[in-house]
Amino acid sequence: HHVVINKLKKKNMKINWGTGIVIAIVAFISFIMFFVVTMTTSHNANHDLVTEEYYKAELGYQKEIDAEKNAQIAPTQIQLKNSPEGLLILFPEGYNDTNVTGTVSLYRPSNKNLDFDLPISLSDSHLLIPDNQLLDGRWDIKIFWKHEGKDFLHKESITF
Repeated sequence: HHVVINKLKKKNMKINWGTGIVIAIVAFISFIMFFVVTMTTSHNANHDLVTEEYYKAELGYQKEIDAEKNAQIAPTQIQLKNSPEGLLILFPEGYNDTNVTGTVSLYRPSNKNLDFDLPISLSDSHLLIPDNQLLDGRWDIKIFWKHEGKDFLHKESITF
């Protein structure tokens, strides 16, 4: 009598193992299928838009990288100088108001509301950002300009 119960227990254990594994695999596959179907049919997970935006951003970064390289290999570099009137941006010789277009963007890491962009309008190859527009502290500056069909980008952090 005792032996028969033990045999049954052993048999049940074997069946339970196998069945357990099969059930686990089936459950796992069902979960994955459910997940895939939910993701593909759900409108919240509209990933097409995300990728389009991502590639746009990616192109933007590539343009920035190229423009930065152009600025680095230019024979003369832009210089930033603090002056009593404000921040002076000195363009290299040969740049003047007729052949340069672009923008200067100033970012304030500590306060987004202070960020601003200025169009580049040069008088004798330098640009002055008046003191009253710049609060003391750290500013990240991006100068993006076009000259003779080429894009240039200069990035710098300054403390004013």
